[in-house]
Amino acid sequence: MEPQQILDGVFLVGSADISDSRDCMVYLLDVGELVLIDTGAGPGLPTILSNIRRLGFDPAKLSTIILTHCHIDHAGGAHELKARYGVRIIMHELDAPAIETGDTKMTAARWYGLRFPPLPVDHKLSGNEERLAFGQQEVICLHTPGHTPGSISIYMDRAGKRILFGQDIHGPFSPEFGSNISHWQKSMKDLLALKADVLCEGHFGVYQPNKSVTEYIERYLDEYSE
Repeated sequence: MEPQQILDGVFLVGSADISDSRDCMVYLLDVGELVLIDTGAGPGLPTILSNIRRLGFDPAKLSTIILTHCHIDHAGGAHELKARYGVRIIMHELDAPAIETGDTKMTAARWYGLRFPPLPVDHKLSGNEERLAFGQQEVICLHTPGHTPGSISIYMDRAGKRILFGQDIHGPFSPEFGSNISHWQKSMKDLLALKADVLCEGHFGVYQPNKSVTEYIERYLDEYSE
């Protein structure tokens, strides 16, 4: 697979098929600043950076990384990006301790056979919602616990559409991660209420229009119904 534009200012630059088999789907936002949603596990970062260049952007202009949760397949590349470019790292306060202490269990680093050194988090989200401004673009971070206690989803309205970055809607759920199915069920209902036109999921692709987004989320709600 190749890097691709999803809609104006939104690009897919990494995934298990694009950059490294251990990577989540990594999204680049060109919103007055360059913002990366998740980073992949780390080993695929050279390919991700190359893909950013191929799309006509300079990775040195990355300003911010928003981490959707603490697992290494989403956060492992943040160390090098911080060291190279001084990017600001944003995530929810409930998942930040795993990143800041390099917790090999909570980051799932030992699942992947990778190291995860401690990494400071620059801005910790708190509460249920926080709105971030990048130039004229508002990006909304929602606390959507379930997969992990500090999982977030991100959405914005752009090019006449509502685009939702709902990473790891599918799970998995493990006591080792602090997973909570009932919290996750509420989170999924909150995401359905957004009526997003486009869903950029964490591992299984991009879904549109809203009918496909709704069907995708409801399929997992049915699967994990109590």
